[in-house]
Amino acid sequence: MKWQFRTQAANEVETPFDVPAPTLVPVASDPEIEKFLALKTTIHRKLLDAINLSNLEKMSRAQVEEEVGEIVLALLIDEDAALNMRERERLVGEVLDELLGLGPLEPLLADETITDILVNGYKDVFVERAGLLERTPTRFKDEAHLIRIIQKIVSAVGRRVDESSPFVDARLADGSRVNAIVAPLAIDGSLLSIRKFAKKRIGMERLIELGSIPSAVAEVLSAIVQSRRNVLISGGTGSGKTTLLNALSAYIDGRERIVTIEDSAELQLQQEHVARLETRPANIEGRGEVTQRDLVKNALRMRPDRIILGEIRAGEAFDMLQAMNTGHDGSMTTVHANTARDSLSRVEQMVGMSGVEISPDSARAQIASAINVVVQIGRQADGRRRLLSLSEIVGMEGQTISMQEIFRFKMTGRSENGDVLGQHEATGIRPKFLDVARDHGFDLPADLFRPSLNLGAA
Repeated sequence: MKWQFRTQAANEVETPFDVPAPTLVPVASDPEIEKFLALKTTIHRKLLDAINLSNLEKMSRAQVEEEVGEIVLALLIDEDAALNMRERERLVGEVLDELLGLGPLEPLLADETITDILVNGYKDVFVERAGLLERTPTRFKDEAHLIRIIQKIVSAVGRRVDESSPFVDARLADGSRVNAIVAPLAIDGSLLSIRKFAKKRIGMERLIELGSIPSAVAEVLSAIVQSRRNVLISGGTGSGKTTLLNALSAYIDGRERIVTIEDSAELQLQQEHVARLETRPANIEGRGEVTQRDLVKNALRMRPDRIILGEIRAGEAFDMLQAMNTGHDGSMTTVHANTARDSLSRVEQMVGMSGVEISPDSARAQIASAINVVVQIGRQADGRRRLLSLSEIVGMEGQTISMQEIFRFKMTGRSENGDVLGQHEATGIRPKFLDVARDHGFDLPADLFRPSLNLGAA
């Protein structure tokens, strides 16, 4: 069997979350792949019989590789398998991945150009690069192999997945988010989704460099955070809400006490005084669940200066608004919504999920009083993430929350290769938070808000 390699270049469009670099992917016909997988499975099984797994935990990967390499060589002779040096090295690497890692997923996890790994059954594996999906030749031997890898992931964080509990959220050691769903809910084979955790923290400077946020808007965002305005970041799935939340958090004074609350810990705050909290699912008896709402209530007793809630999804919205309205200025959170106006409607709906008897008018008044700024971001058709709108909430008009847009992204068309063309511009409205920012020592120039000011192409 000849195992060839080709270079697969990443998409030329760079996004704030992808660092394009070439990667090697195997090219082989199905019979060759089947033969290689069968050989790897056989070697792996015999290797488990030949070694002491407890001893491996005390050795470095380099030591394990040396020891395993010699054993694999002997096993290959027994199997009468003719492999060249490159094929043998690949086989040893993949067997090591099975022993010490997550099998076929390891090369994908190591590839920094990949942001998402999507497994649709054991034969179909897709990845996202530069905001675009592409199929990979990676595959598992069979459904049992895929299930074993899923169990390895979830058991590491004390969770389980089986017929009685067929879907689960978990995370990898590096913080990457994992969702798995198995039969009977997954009809055509187990489904595994991994949102990779960026190894390098993406700051505001990088977002500016990539054209996601203009420098002028970043200057305004800095003043918003440092003058302790409450911020709601809105966007769709995969639009970069957590990345922007991370970038904004860098502007928080290091002397403040920050409490973060998340379903899966992703935030990478650099301040010294950060208390991190994470929810907990129910155990096998259905007990012991700790929700975001429980943690928000507890956080209020922890003397926080600011509370950062990874994402509001249900009744915790009510408690978060209460926190914002009762002395925890400068708090931030995210929400799934397609527009800034929709984000307020979603928060209102979530307040209704809290079980607290509150009228719609009172809920809107709470929102208008608590949230000062709404930042809308999105992933557009070309795969790039951009700030689409920055709006300020200025109070109530009758039964409607009054909001004014300060900056927006204006799309002007599409290029020949499908890239979205456009620029960020000011709407000409002078925000009310300028007075608060000035009190905190930030005197933003009036020219930033000139009508139709072109802040640069993106």
